[in-house]
Amino acid sequence: MAVTTPFQTLFAVPMTCDGCVKDISAALYKLQEISKVEANLAEQLVAIEGTAPPSAIVETIQATGRDAILRGSGASNSAAVSILETFHKPTDGPAPIILDGESDRLVRGLARIVQVSPTSTLVDLTLRGVAPGTYRATIREFGDLKDGAPSAGPVWSGRSQKTGSETEPPRGALGTLEIGPGGHGSVFFNHPFQIWEVIGHAMVVSPHDESDGAALQNDENTVVGVIARSAGMWDNDKTVCSCTGKTLWEERTDEVTKGML
Repeated sequence: MAVTTPFQTLFAVPMTCDGCVKDISAALYKLQEISKVEANLAEQLVAIEGTAPPSAIVETIQATGRDAILRGSGASNSAAVSILETFHKPTDGPAPIILDGESDRLVRGLARIVQVSPTSTLVDLTLRGVAPGTYRATIREFGDLKDGAPSAGPVWSGRSQKTGSETEPPRGALGTLEIGPGGHGSVFFNHPFQIWEVIGHAMVVSPHDESDGAALQNDENTVVGVIARSAGMWDNDKTVCSCTGKTLWEERTDEVTKGML
């Protein structure tokens, strides 16, 4: 389903002068899906309106030699995110050294989700560091990640107990994503569910076909994460982490080293 309803996104971007503003604005306007760009040099923020995926906006800004962090998308209570991690535990080779407070899971994907109308929610999905091939993206019935993909349950049916039909396809079947030879791929889905319906559910992206009825298992290319609310436009004014004292960009560097996109 094509994306036709414009929505707003807000990015933090390091800018030092009016030349930065002009470079970033000119690059973004080359994307046909963008209709409006407003850059605030003093606040180091760029507000964008259009139908372009946030991942495409980030790549465009990064191509100008600057970084970008998504600060908010859509209206309040209309945005969500899912950080997709591996739950596979190799049985051969030495066990990895895990420091206190760290996780042995590898971040391999990120789904940014924004509801743009009562009947349209966009899912901007990106994977990196997985094997090439066709991957299937689904929202699951549960948000239980105790055992990774298996404990997340079947694909979310989304059917009402009163009006739902067993013959309806599950609403949690988002579609497929192609991963290229470099282990990277992205896709933009448009589905008729609302944000509140999927908050707390798990998202799973896997190269395995479930048509034979076999349950998903954890492997190095199957990733899973819980869908959680994220900030809407102007909902997030964070510039420093109060618990660590790190700046927004120091936190960004830390997350990138852990595999965050």
